[in-house]
Amino acid sequence: MIVVLGGGPAGRMAAIRLASAKKSVTLVEPKGKEAGIGGQCLHFGCMPVCALNDLARMIVLARRLHERGMTDTVPKFNFGKVMDETLAVQQKIAGILDHETREAGVTVVYGKSGRVDGRRVFIGDDEVEAEAVIIATGSRPNIPKIPGIDLSGVWTPHTLWGLRELPQNLVIVGGSVMAAEFAYIFAAFGSHVTVLARSGFLKDLDRHLRAVAIKELDDVDIREGVATTGIEGTNRVTGVRFAAGGNEEITGADAVLLAAGLVPNSEMITGIEKGRGGEIVVNDRMQTSVPGVYACGDVAGAPYLTPVARHEGIVAADNILGTERHMDYSRIPQAIYLAHDLAFCGAGNERSAALALPGPAGPGTFWSVPYGDTGLAKIFANPATGEIEGMCAAGPAGGVIAGYLAFLMRRHITVHDFEEFIEVHPSTDGVYGLAKYASEILKKQERN
Repeated sequence: MIVVLGGGPAGRMAAIRLASAKKSVTLVEPKGKEAGIGGQCLHFGCMPVCALNDLARMIVLARRLHERGMTDTVPKFNFGKVMDETLAVQQKIAGILDHETREAGVTVVYGKSGRVDGRRVFIGDDEVEAEAVIIATGSRPNIPKIPGIDLSGVWTPHTLWGLRELPQNLVIVGGSVMAAEFAYIFAAFGSHVTVLARSGFLKDLDRHLRAVAIKELDDVDIREGVATTGIEGTNRVTGVRFAAGGNEEITGADAVLLAAGLVPNSEMITGIEKGRGGEIVVNDRMQTSVPGVYACGDVAGAPYLTPVARHEGIVAADNILGTERHMDYSRIPQAIYLAHDLAFCGAGNERSAALALPGPAGPGTFWSVPYGDTGLAKIFANPATGEIEGMCAAGPAGGVIAGYLAFLMRRHITVHDFEEFIEVHPSTDGVYGLAKYASEILKKQERN
């Protein structure tokens, strides 16, 4: 028997892979079916963010159409009902995932905690014999040590789904992707949103893509380089204190969302090497310091991305099955979901040829033209070979574009290859056109 701890993207993919190879697999998920399988992505991250973002984008578009006199009203919505319906869809997806996992031949154990001590494996209080173990116990929100953190009205991405009334004044602590996504959602819903970023807001984002993000968050009060020093209130949140430039300020708030990163769930794992942040140390085969024990997904540390977790699960499973496979973290596509999909993959260097243009108008951006925010396309290319080294795309299908470009970049696609590319029209994808333009420029430079 092979034991997999955790029913999130990493553990589930690993379990299905192993069961498909006729291995006996037991997947242990400490939560119930409707709250556990699918992991953070389904219950606290990607899926519910998509649900709320869909509504936010619809509301923003409705406001613009109303502003221009094309519609009579802007639709109102029931925030509590939105959260209830989001939960209902999540539970339906969880049921589908459970069925899919069992149909693959995996035995799923709900409501029991898994534990590993070196090579010893426990399901609940019972020690079991295992041919191999995969630890995929995920992560949880990082809770900073701030006075007042326990007040009612302080939420995390894991507890937020209990919120049933739209906050009037929301303070988001953090400057990462999740902070940006929730800031856009709640500002679109009508909350006054303040973001308190300890260092820079989306500081690692390409400068052109970051500029698009800032523009799409123009209704949000973004404060950078500030330290959150306390949360005010007696029984419930009334404000947040923060230090900026040597001075302390207070901003009013009836809700606070902590978006200060993630922490690996590894407390139940002992006798195995861990990093400083509690992440389980693995090699590129997802092997831990103990033979026969593997770890994948968030418990193995950054980048905390669902597609990466899934792939790590497959790599771990294949190595257990005797097929040597290595995890490659290069060219990983990512996206931030605001008014557009702000997607990116790879990056250039000081020698790269970089070109950027506004995104074209098309499905989902036609009515953005009057507001000057049809998105962005940007590529980095090797000037000698034309090989694409990085890309950015902001638009309704930016995430899809980044996924396919990442795949092609791994196969050393060049801008010259795009001379044979025929696109679907109309499209909001400006990357292909930019690649063709870059090919012309590089060829012209070569001739000169």
